[in-house]
Amino acid sequence: MSLEEKLNSLEQKRTQAKLGGGQKRIDTQHAKGKLTARERIELLVDENSFEEFDMFVTHRSHDFGLAEHKVLGDGVVTGCGKINGRVVYIFSQDFTVFGGSLSEAHAEKVCKIMKMAMRNGAPVIGLNDSGGARIQEGVVSLGGYADIFLLNTLASGVVPQISVILGPCAGGAVYSPAITDFILMTKGTSYMFVTGPNVVKTVTHEEVTSEELGGAMVHAATSGVSHFACENEADAIAKLKQLLRYIPQNNCEDPPFADCTDPLDREDEALNGIVPENPNVPYDIKDVIDHVVDQGSFFEVHEEFAQNIVVAFAHLGGRSIGIIANQPAVLAGVLDINSSIKGARFIRFCDAFNIPLLTFEDVPGFLPGTDQEHGGIIKNGAKLLFAYCEATVPKVTVITRKAYGGAYDVMNSKHVRGDMNYAWPSAEIAVMGPKGAVEIIFKKDIAGAADPEAELQKKTDEYRDMFANPFTAAARGYVDDVIEPKTTRPRLIRAFEILETKKDTNPPKKHGNIPL
Repeated sequence: MSLEEKLNSLEQKRTQAKLGGGQKRIDTQHAKGKLTARERIELLVDENSFEEFDMFVTHRSHDFGLAEHKVLGDGVVTGCGKINGRVVYIFSQDFTVFGGSLSEAHAEKVCKIMKMAMRNGAPVIGLNDSGGARIQEGVVSLGGYADIFLLNTLASGVVPQISVILGPCAGGAVYSPAITDFILMTKGTSYMFVTGPNVVKTVTHEEVTSEELGGAMVHAATSGVSHFACENEADAIAKLKQLLRYIPQNNCEDPPFADCTDPLDREDEALNGIVPENPNVPYDIKDVIDHVVDQGSFFEVHEEFAQNIVVAFAHLGGRSIGIIANQPAVLAGVLDINSSIKGARFIRFCDAFNIPLLTFEDVPGFLPGTDQEHGGIIKNGAKLLFAYCEATVPKVTVITRKAYGGAYDVMNSKHVRGDMNYAWPSAEIAVMGPKGAVEIIFKKDIAGAADPEAELQKKTDEYRDMFANPFTAAARGYVDDVIEPKTTRPRLIRAFEILETKKDTNPPKKHGNIPL
C-alpha cells in the first residue's frame, strides 16, 4: 500500500470515528435537544485547541454479538484542550455509541486522561451522557467504573474535577460525579439516580418519573447533589467556563487574577443603611456582597440548595475569593443540617486549592427541633466547624449583625484561626439573643416585678447595651476592628493583601477524621 493510500485510509478512519454511532443516531440526539460528544467539546474549548487521544480504540468483548459491532472510539471522546488559554483534560461520552455505556476500553480511555491531568496539573472535565455499565461486558465493566472511582479519589484536592451531566447518569455511574468537586446538570435532559423509576416502583411501589426522581432541579434544590441547574447545554458550558475563571489549575498554584476596573478604594454609602435597626427584620446578604466585591464578579454556587447560607466565588481587587455568608432573608440565616454540609464542602474545596475565604456573618444560632436533632445536626454542624478549623488559607470575617452562641464560634471566629475579624457597629456578639438571655438570668426578678413585661423590656435593653454589641469582643481582641460598613471593600482588599504571604500548617498526620 502506497503512502497516499495509507493517508486515505487514515482519513477514512478519522471520518468514521467522528460519526460515532452514525448519522441517524446523531439526528436522534439532536431531536432530544442534545449535542453530540464532539459538538460539546467544540463549544467548550478555545478554537482549534483540542487534541484528541485514542480515537481508534475499540472494545475487546466477544459475547452477545459484540464482536461484530465495534465502533472507533468506543463511546467516549478523550483529550486535552484549552479554555481561555488554560489547559484542561476532557472526556465526553457519546450516547450514539452503545448508549454511551462504559466498557473496559471506554474506562481505560477515561483513566488515561485523568492520570495525565494529575501528572501535568490541570483540571479534569467530564461530560457525562451514558446509559451506565455495558451489561454485555459484565464485571469487566464494573471494574472499569471502580478504576475511575479510585482515580477520582486520588485526584481529589490535587486537580479540580468538574462533572457536567448532559443525559442519563444512573447506577454506579453516579459515584464518579459525586466524588468530583462540582456537578452541573441540564433541566429536562439530564438525570441522576442510583436506582431508576422501574426499580423504585418494584421495590417501594412508588410511581415516579426520571425527572421527578433525579432531575436537575431535584438535585439542585432538594438533595444538594448538583451545584448548578442549567437551562440547556449551552448554558451549562457557559457556567463551566465562568467557574474556571475563579479556580487554579492545581493545588500547587494560586487562582488566576482578574482584571479589576472597580476602584480598590471604593466606599459605598449604601452599606451604612443596609442592616435594619430592628434586629428581627431580615435583609438580603447578597446585597451586601454585591456592594463589596468587584462589580459583576459574584458567582453563586449551590444557589437553590440550603438557601439560608450563601456560598459563592467572586473577585475582590482582582483576587479570586470564596465567600460563605449567612442569609438572614431565609430562616433568619440560622444554621441547619443542609447549610452546614453545603458550607463545609465549599470551604474544603477552597482550602484545597488555595482560594482565600471571606465570611459574612449574621447567624442567630443552630436550628432547633426534633427533625434537626434526630437528623444529626450535631455531627453535621461539626462538619462546618471542622472545615473552618482545618482551613489554612487566608480567612477573613465580617460580622454584620448577629453572632450568637456556638454559631459565633463556628463561623470563622478568631478562636478557629480566623486571620482578620471585623464587625460592623450593628454586630451583636453574645451567647444568645438579649430577650432569651434575660428570661434566663433574671427569671425571678421578672416574675416578681409589679409589671413583668416592663421589667423584661428594661432588662433586655440593659443586656443589649452591655453585651449585644461588638465592643466587648473587640476589648478581648476577638474582633480586630469595628469598621464603618461603607469602608468594607477597601478594608477587605487590604486585609487579603496583608495575608497574601500567610503560611499556616496543621500537625503532621495521614488525614483528619471529619465527622461524616
